[in-house]
Formats: sequence, C-alpha cells, structure tokens
Amino acid sequence: MPTVIVPVGLSMGPRYRYVRPPDPTPECYEIHLGDDLVELTETEAAVWAAAFVDAERHAKLAVNRKSLIQLVQSAPKPEPRAAEIVEGLIARGLLVEFDPEGNLEPVFRRHKLLPLGEGLGSTPDEPHLHRIGHQGQAKVALPIQVFSQWSYAFLHANLWHACAFYADESEEAAAGEELLNLTPQSVARDTALNLPMMISTSCAFLDPVVAP
Repeated sequence: MPTVIVPVGLSMGPRYRYVRPPDPTPECYEIHLGDDLVELTETEAAVWAAAFVDAERHAKLAVNRKSLIQLVQSAPKPEPRAAEIVEGLIARGLLVEFDPEGNLEPVFRRHKLLPLGEGLGSTPDEPHLHRIGHQGQAKVALPIQVFSQWSYAFLHANLWHACAFYADESEEAAAGEELLNLTPQSVARDTALNLPMMISTSCAFLDPVVAP
C-alpha cells in the first residue's frame, strides 16, 4: 500500500489588513492547528489547499507527496518551489503522510479526528453504509465502525485511543453477545482507508494533539 498525504488543520480563510483604502491582497491565510492559529503565505496556502483538490483520487488512495508536488507544478500558475513548500508544510504539521495498511499508531496518537458536515444516515438500499455530506448532499458513505469514529473520536485523547475504545468488546463478552474480534489495529486500518476521502470532501479534519 503506498503512503498517502492529507492536510491537517482547519482553514480559517484569509486575513486582510486594517487599512484605507482597502488592500485587496491578504496579509496572510490562517489555519487552525491544535491550539494555534498558523499563518501561511498565499503560495503556502495554495499548496496546502491543493491537498484537498482531487477527492476521487483520494478515495482510491492515490494522492501522495509526489502526486501533490506534480499537481502544484502543473497548475495554471505553476509553483517551481512545490517540493520545498510541501516539505515545509509537513515539517510544520500541516500535511501528514501515512501508510493506511502500515503501523498507524504513531500517527494516530499525534492527531485527533474531528467531524465536519452532516450525518445523513443510511438508506434502504445500502443500510450498511452511513453517509456524511453538506446541505443534504452525501459526499462520503462509510461502514458503521468508521462512521462511529467520525462521530465520536473527538471525545478521546487521540485517534488511536478512539480506535482502541471502539475495539474493546469486554462489555459484549460479559453479556454473552457475539463478538466481532476487533482490534485497535483493525479499526485504525478501516479508519485510515477512509480518512483521505473524509478530509478531501471536508467531512472531517485531523488536528494535532495539544500537549497538556
């Protein structure tokens, strides 16, 4: 499985100067990142935003560092420093790379998953899939365990803890119920396989864990 790349944080939009006459050029672009408000230049913000662009390829886990750089370099306004800027955004925690079928614990322990969009439920034709969208339009359809992570993972210290909590079937075992034999690793893998699609459609975002 190739390594994918996704943006981290929540866009807060451009910030303009308090001047008259108005200056049409933003002073900076702001990203909510953990307990900080990070300032990006227009070029940095464009590269960060490019990581959202192709939801269809994200669904196929086909967006990685190389493809992101190529996208920026072939844009209508090509950015020759694309590789350098991507590297800088990774170093600042604004982009993160991971292997959806690799060791997810280190990355998941460093981030929380927060929901965006609307939970739109399942349908009679696909009761096993739960949809998320915007203004009543579905953007993502998820299996129940991933939909549960989207719904409740923000209540936990980090995304790995959320996966471990969901995988804990001790109450079901005590009640004599049928077990699914889940593990934190299996829940994390299912979540990771759907993360790029959730993030690229703005149905969820990753946020770095804030140290106490």
